[in-house]
Amino acid sequence: MTISLAPTPAPAQSPLRRATGGIRGTFTSPRYGPVLVTLILFAAVFIGGGLRYQGFFSGQVLLNLLVDNAYLIVLAVGMTFVILTGGIDLSVGAVVALSTMIAASLLQSGWPAAAVVPLILLATSTLGLLVGIMVHYFKVQPFIATLAAMFLARGLCYIISQSSISITDPAFIAFGVGRIPLGGGLSITPSVIIALALVVVAVWVLHRTRFGRTVYALGGSEQSGLLMGLPVARTKVLVYLISGLCSGIAGVLFTFYTLSGYPLTAVGTELDAIAAVVIGGTLLAGGYGYVLGSVLGVLVLGIIQTIISFEGTLSSWWTRIFIGALLLVFIVLQRVLTARRR
Repeated sequence: MTISLAPTPAPAQSPLRRATGGIRGTFTSPRYGPVLVTLILFAAVFIGGGLRYQGFFSGQVLLNLLVDNAYLIVLAVGMTFVILTGGIDLSVGAVVALSTMIAASLLQSGWPAAAVVPLILLATSTLGLLVGIMVHYFKVQPFIATLAAMFLARGLCYIISQSSISITDPAFIAFGVGRIPLGGGLSITPSVIIALALVVVAVWVLHRTRFGRTVYALGGSEQSGLLMGLPVARTKVLVYLISGLCSGIAGVLFTFYTLSGYPLTAVGTELDAIAAVVIGGTLLAGGYGYVLGSVLGVLVLGIIQTIISFEGTLSSWWTRIFIGALLLVFIVLQRVLTARRR
């Protein structure tokens, strides 16, 4: 008697079942799930606002989300690099304030805008570089190192001036009030172009360069990165330099937006940037996340503020309440999805 040992073929799945399994796998993936949830949330809030409020469902309302939050998109891009490595940067809000103060003070003294902007970017990048050196070479926790940088930047604001400084430079005013028509009555500001260009560059760096792959590897496991011979030290320092550079660019865009410098401006903005990155699907422990997800996170925060403005009867503090609730939901979602994959 002969016994066949050939493996029994698995029963063929129907196309519908395979498609359902694929969709379920995508939504339960810690890499894609939170981003898709954020996208659905944004679409649901936008459609809900359009059904409830007259004039909400328009292209200009969408574009105004980019106009009002261009600086926050840039901050979120820099914060995404840091959080992907498992770090955090609490200094970005204070660095934005410092950038506005440097710009307003130097412009008031007669410096040309073409010299002021590079100087701001150099100063904020240097601060980010020093933070990165503290984090990697002196083994200072990112929370402590960036907290020190936050106090340093905020203190320097008061050294420059304790009151608001208005900006009357023609170049800054042109960037601040200028609109780029898109046709059909729609328009954006130059700040939106700068922010979106930075997003494109960041996506390319993270997904098409060795440096970007190393950023993701550090978030997965720094020890594994060391064993694989990856440039861990250089990458950890560079992500904080990038965050400092993005904070400087965000500060310049914020200066265009407000046309003034004020020491107390952008207080708590670092928490908005962190919230946008987390809501956009980047894992706080690092290793998972996308720049485009962070942009979606910023748009979700922006559309919540827009809804509250259209409602008219709600206090602006409801924005904080909704952001806090969303943050808790997405952190729990991240924990659940990562636990399912272990």
